[in-house]
Amino acid sequence: MDPSIRMEKQNRSRFLLFLFSGSALLLAAGMLCSLKWGQAQVSWRTLYEALTFQAQDKVHLYIQTLRLPRTLTACMVGVQLALAGLLTQLTTRNPLASPHIFGINAGASFAVVFGLVAVAGLSLPGSMLFAFTGAVLGALLVWSLTGHGGKQYVRLALAGITVHFLLSSLTEGLIILNQYSTDSMMFWLVGSVNQAGWTEVRTLVPFFFGGLLLTLCMLPSFKLLLMDDEIAAGLGQKVAVIRAIGMLLVIVLAGSSVAICGPIGFICLIVPHIARAWAGSRLTVLLPLTGLLGGVLLVYADLLSRLIAFPFESPVGIVTSAIGAPFFIYLARRKGGTRG
Repeated sequence: MDPSIRMEKQNRSRFLLFLFSGSALLLAAGMLCSLKWGQAQVSWRTLYEALTFQAQDKVHLYIQTLRLPRTLTACMVGVQLALAGLLTQLTTRNPLASPHIFGINAGASFAVVFGLVAVAGLSLPGSMLFAFTGAVLGALLVWSLTGHGGKQYVRLALAGITVHFLLSSLTEGLIILNQYSTDSMMFWLVGSVNQAGWTEVRTLVPFFFGGLLLTLCMLPSFKLLLMDDEIAAGLGQKVAVIRAIGMLLVIVLAGSSVAICGPIGFICLIVPHIARAWAGSRLTVLLPLTGLLGGVLLVYADLLSRLIAFPFESPVGIVTSAIGAPFFIYLARRKGGTRG
């Protein structure tokens, strides 16, 4: 092997090691800061005692029952949303695709709000069921409007945006007509993790680890989505089945996240692009880095949401939208201006 090529590969490996190590350390630091800072002042010693269960006074219980599950939920939801965005972009071959834009999040949100209006005292498992049903129906509605033939991916984007606004309008209409039963939904609709407890963590864990495991198992097949459909079919692969499994994973990852924390915007869109800009398009590197950066972004966004209107809290969706909207405009202008 040429020495220059060997040196380039070594430098690339060192950069990726630094990237993963730095992201992991940044996530760990963000989770510690999320546990320490908030409305109540907590010392590092008290935080250590709470995490090691050395004491059970009011402050320790506050950390163990409120801040710890909230931080874990933010981390898991950030990972799930980022991976859902990457899988959406892979299966649709649209760099501006995301569950939020393609009607999946809006369908889950509408179904959860409808469930709260129709079923008195709707439980968390019931909310999850409504969220998955709405996500599936939203995705099916978008795909049914897409059709086949040329410019399919352009029609997919247009249909997704149309369905998103339609379902969002219906959701707002339900809230206006049922203010007394949905007044607590305003924070949730913008996206918030401030109500997450151990019940939400236990409910989310099976979807988190199950989605990650299935994604890793399907990773060799997902690489075929980077090829033309004709080439992949020529290799004996069922591209339609792979794409369907990919969309099923998007529904599982995004639907469970929406049921817990509401439709948090832009993480699905911007995190895969950041990871791709740093690590390239190799899926074995891109996929874990995307999940890691998703957890980093939502943990720090949640921490910032506590500070911008201190001592009051703001929905975390406001922070992610403030970060994501300018980035989306930049992506749209760059993709629109690319020639050739």
